[in-house]
Amino acid sequence: MFDPDRPYRCSPSVALRPEPFGALAYHFGTRRLSFLKSPVLVDLVTTLGDHPDVRAALEASPVPPDRHGAYLAALAGLADAGTIEPADHHAHSVGAAP
Repeated sequence: MFDPDRPYRCSPSVALRPEPFGALAYHFGTRRLSFLKSPVLVDLVTTLGDHPDVRAALEASPVPPDRHGAYLAALAGLADAGTIEPADHHAHSVGAAP
């Protein structure tokens, strides 16, 4: 489940292709194609890993506070699609019990 109080990053299995509307995101593992429908969302996704959590990334972005809810919803959808993942995802999965 998406938690904006955790650190996230763009999945290393995802390639972003810039487009005039934002970007196409292709996940090599699932072969799923997603559309990031604004350049601001693309910048947010690509800089998530530079911040201690999603909320800090939003605060550092040009997204107005009254639009944070909409961007959090978009990021939750991208997390469900595997486009973004918890930044500590690998650390938690290594050595985890089956």
